Amino acid sequence: MQISRPMTWVAAIAVLALPGSAAAQARLAVAPELVTPDRVETRIGTLEFKDGAPTAATAEKVRDTLDFTRAVNVYNNSFRGASAYALGKGFQSIGADDNTIVIFQELMDAKSLFLTANADTVYFVGILNLSKGPLVVEQPPGSLGTFNDMWFSWIIDGGFPGPDRGHGGKYLLIPPGYDGPLPEGGFFAARSKTNRVLYAFRAFLTNNDPKPTVELIKKTLKIYPYTPGGYGTSIGTALEGTVRLAQNPPIPDTKFVEASGKAFNTIPPSDYGFFEMINENVQQEPATSYDVELAGQLAAIGIVKGKPFTPDARMKKILSDAAAVGNAAGRSLNWRYAVSHPDWAYYPGSQWGSMLWEGGAFFETPPPEFLKDGMFKPHAPTGARTLDSRTAFYYAYTMDSPGMIMRVPGVGSQYLMGFLDSHGNPFDGARAYKVTLPKGIPARAFWSFTVYDNQSRSMLDTPQRYPRAGSQSYPSPAATANADGSTTVYFGPTQPAGVDRGNWIQTLPGKGWFTILRLYGPLEPFFDKTWRPSEIELVQ
Repeated sequence: MQISRPMTWVAAIAVLALPGSAAAQARLAVAPELVTPDRVETRIGTLEFKDGAPTAATAEKVRDTLDFTRAVNVYNNSFRGASAYALGKGFQSIGADDNTIVIFQELMDAKSLFLTANADTVYFVGILNLSKGPLVVEQPPGSLGTFNDMWFSWIIDGGFPGPDRGHGGKYLLIPPGYDGPLPEGGFFAARSKTNRVLYAFRAFLTNNDPKPTVELIKKTLKIYPYTPGGYGTSIGTALEGTVRLAQNPPIPDTKFVEASGKAFNTIPPSDYGFFEMINENVQQEPATSYDVELAGQLAAIGIVKGKPFTPDARMKKILSDAAAVGNAAGRSLNWRYAVSHPDWAYYPGSQWGSMLWEGGAFFETPPPEFLKDGMFKPHAPTGARTLDSRTAFYYAYTMDSPGMIMRVPGVGSQYLMGFLDSHGNPFDGARAYKVTLPKGIPARAFWSFTVYDNQSRSMLDTPQRYPRAGSQSYPSPAATANADGSTTVYFGPTQPAGVDRGNWIQTLPGKGWFTILRLYGPLEPFFDKTWRPSEIELVQ
């Protein structure tokens, strides 16, 4: 007799279920590495369990540790957002509201607090508001700079590194969520993830004089709302019925606020107030303007779009501690980067370094290699954020742009940071130092050193007013070369005997400092490292 298939299945299941069946398996023993002991010693103290169940005290200790860890991550990963927001607050403090341009007609000096700004170029900066729709910026010729969102995420470059290539042009900034009519052409269009946009540009002096440069900026910089159906829209497109033809209204005058010599702050706090400031930025911008991982870190410590930020006493203490550690991280990754990243040294065995070469402007993949035929060879994407380089950069510097870290001879600018002397010691404002630049300094436009205050990461405030030295003869005399063509620059509280004023940058007893060597229009010897500055040496 043939047994039906359903009966066979039932019989098989019954056999497998028999206690003595060969198919029955013994219970797998729990491996030692899976067992949690009743007491575990860790860097956060003793953790106690009862057969794997944590005690209430252990659960509270772990909760505090997670809150602290996430708060440190927020400090390091969102310092860029607080810094961007602090710039806007600083502009407002001197009367520059949205769409108003802060300009430094006599260059920036040490009175205003800006992260590692310079006294070499004419800055013109501001916050642009897109909340009412797309905005047009008519960019002056001869400038260089970038548009960033309120998280320092790059939107588009302008000027020499941008699509106008230094000739000027119309930039169209499109706000998040905008789905209205857009022009067919005539603009360099780019979308922002935030309603407010950082406009940060600078221009070179004209024959060592800022006045003609300032006049050109004031004459040609225009900021006004985009008119759908106006300039950039053809009649043929309007005939399709998707947009109504319109006339462009008169262009309003651009509002400028002079800032040279004004004392105001654009740097976020390094204590608990940091978290209050980043919350203000979160509340102001769309929840989609930053990635979900950062949003999760922020939410874990109570910062959520549309909700009040009201930490209790326990959490305020944790946030204060986290700010102290985050602040220490930013300082350690700059002043003592060799502890974690000896690869950030630009030359072997050197104190000159830059964190940007590791992951490029976007902190992920090194910048493309420049080929001599004018083409570029990109590196393969790593897919991993270079977190330490991003933390280090935004702690002491601002803005994000491919133009600030690219291997293109004669274009943009390059930077070498010097935090320690040739023996690896921080600079003492009461002592004298010197650095020598070999003949043939690789800068098509000009070069300069600027000295910064360790505490504020802003220009060091001394009787010199402009703590810099370089090849320009304004705002301080140009540095003079040695007989062999090299150039030596001195740092110290008093001008050394026999040293020209243009070759000396004043420091202050009791104030630590660091410096940046800037090369504007860097040339090939910088990139292939056949040209190398000396280390900064203590003068005995």
